[in-house]
Amino acid sequence: MNQISHPPVRLQRFLPFLAWIGELRNGRMLRADLIAGITVALVLVPQSMAYAQLAGLPAYYGLYAAFMPPMVAALFGSSRQLATGPVAVVSLLTAAALQPIAASGSPGYLAYAIALSLFVGLFQLGLGLLRLGVVVNFLSHPVIIGFTNAAAIIIATSQLDKIFGVRVESAEHHYETVWNTVVAASHQIHWPTFFIASGAFAIMIVLRQINPRLPNVLIAVAVSTTLSWIIRFEHIDTVELGRIESEAVQVVVRDQIALKHEIPGLDKAIAVAEKNYRDTLERLGTDDSRTLLAQHTFDTLRLKRERRIKTVKTDIEEIKKIRLDRVPGQEGMPGRFYLHGHAPEGAESDGRLWRIRSVDGEQLVMNGGGNVVGNIPSGLPSLTLPKLDIGVVLQLLSGAITISLIGFMEAISIAKAMATKTRQKLDANQELIGQGLGNIAGCLSQSYPTSGSFSRSAVNINAGAVTGFSSVVTSAIVMVTLMWLTPLLYHLPQATLAAVIMLAVVGLINVKAIRHAWKAQRQDGIVAIVSFVLTLAFAPHLDKGILIGAGLALILYLYRTMQPRVAVLARHPDGTLRDAEMFGLDTCENIAVIRFDGSLYFANTSYFEDRVQERIAAKPDLKHVIVIGEGINQVDATGEEMLSHLSERLHAAGIEILFAGLKKQVMDVFERTGLYQSLGAERFFRTEEQALDHVWKKLGNNHEVDCPLNIVCPVTSPK
Repeated sequence: MNQISHPPVRLQRFLPFLAWIGELRNGRMLRADLIAGITVALVLVPQSMAYAQLAGLPAYYGLYAAFMPPMVAALFGSSRQLATGPVAVVSLLTAAALQPIAASGSPGYLAYAIALSLFVGLFQLGLGLLRLGVVVNFLSHPVIIGFTNAAAIIIATSQLDKIFGVRVESAEHHYETVWNTVVAASHQIHWPTFFIASGAFAIMIVLRQINPRLPNVLIAVAVSTTLSWIIRFEHIDTVELGRIESEAVQVVVRDQIALKHEIPGLDKAIAVAEKNYRDTLERLGTDDSRTLLAQHTFDTLRLKRERRIKTVKTDIEEIKKIRLDRVPGQEGMPGRFYLHGHAPEGAESDGRLWRIRSVDGEQLVMNGGGNVVGNIPSGLPSLTLPKLDIGVVLQLLSGAITISLIGFMEAISIAKAMATKTRQKLDANQELIGQGLGNIAGCLSQSYPTSGSFSRSAVNINAGAVTGFSSVVTSAIVMVTLMWLTPLLYHLPQATLAAVIMLAVVGLINVKAIRHAWKAQRQDGIVAIVSFVLTLAFAPHLDKGILIGAGLALILYLYRTMQPRVAVLARHPDGTLRDAEMFGLDTCENIAVIRFDGSLYFANTSYFEDRVQERIAAKPDLKHVIVIGEGINQVDATGEEMLSHLSERLHAAGIEILFAGLKKQVMDVFERTGLYQSLGAERFFRTEEQALDHVWKKLGNNHEVDCPLNIVCPVTSPK
């Protein structure tokens, strides 16, 4: 077999896929990647639609997110087996970022979701190009495990309304929404929806037990979709607005229709007003009254549009909450719709609870059954850039940063685990570039933010994937689905997708990890618990829980480093220098050997100085202080300044300070600042034994003969 030639390393840095594309000449590797790519696609297609639903988007937007990002991330990333695409946590964060500024499913919401993918991609790409992958380390492991456990609970409970077939208004806090859902389900559960969800759960769980290799998600989707089509699960009817026997409902619907027609006109007026303002500003300057008037007109129109959009959002929420009873008409007359429980006395309804699904002029599309995916546009998404303005950028910025960091942490942790298994080199910064380009390409194809998926990556590597070509195959299968197979997904129940989501996030709940963090370091356990509780409490504003958790982790880290261990050493019976207080060892009256276990920086310099002063006060006959610097990794300007002043004060008191075992980076600081030259080379030693020999010679009188730092001291009880 001919040896595969590899392109230059420099070229591989810009085009990482060149490192493995030549390996596809090997028929065995090509076949393995083809099988793995198809296997992942069988999981990805239904899963992506479920996660889009979690993000508050139409299900087919999940297919858009599964089209370009997996391929681009695989071509330009560092990991060969990482499966990129829609994931649960990023979908939840997307919904959390968008829900405060737009109504779920509205045109504005869709546009913001696509723009968010662009911002996430640009942020990740920027970090990768600047080699700043280490920035994710500011989100400590306890913060992530606390957030992930809370996110899993939020994700699962957010699907309860679809499992029970009820609709409730989103409350300010997620736990209030969950409670409202439970209350609504106790009164008006939609039993066909619940049974379909239960069936989907049963199929996926049983198949996992029988044979984990079977595509249990795809089978559950196929069975429930077929059943939905057979029983007419959706039950759609198109009616005229006049058949709704409620003046209040008619007013709300007509208001929405009028506002939808008004907004395009406002957009045109805003564009004209903005152009007029820019032209006037350029001609007359900022202080001219005509410029101020043009600016006022422009700002007024923008505020008017924002108010109209808020009104539309409110109307949509009101329409979603409306429940109606249908009373069949007599003698071929069309049936009439009444508010639930308000049908005329003696009139019998058809037994269904009807909802307004959509409004098209004076025509209402009514849903008297369960919710299904519905129409999916055939063909590939059009390649376009989202329209942006500075207001949108500022509103989405914090959400984009949060998604970028959380999404990348999820992706890189999966990639590291697989790199360890396959013994392949992994470049975190290159993976950032791959994830960033994947999100940017996704934005062009109408995708929302994506990341690496743990479950699909596991499927990919277990199916035998060798190179990133498996992800290219996966994207090709999704493309085929978008072009020719979408009609088959019309009757897919949303309850099935909810079941897919809930079962997928069960693996994210890891209480054992929180207990482990508590055992390792109690403060880390506190950070994990606080992050968990606050994420649940602040949901859907998830960024608050993450930021507070990260801030607490940094504060506790600073607190720990403010008071590092400062040990006074003495000779142990085993011949080494150990902590005198811990082991109950005798110390010398003339020599103090002090070990500082931590970097010396602005937050702990006073603490170190106080410990030295305490030792001086405790030993009136002290002549020499030896600082053991093996544990000092860094010294900042404050630490260096403190050591300089401390040596001067000790010298004035007749005490000599010496240093032993300092690391090169610390010595470099002392040489650059002149402290090394100021104190003299005779004050610095490579080992503590050399420093002790020097001190004993200076003390004279055979001091070392009976010095506790030389002879092996008997162990006494700790003080």
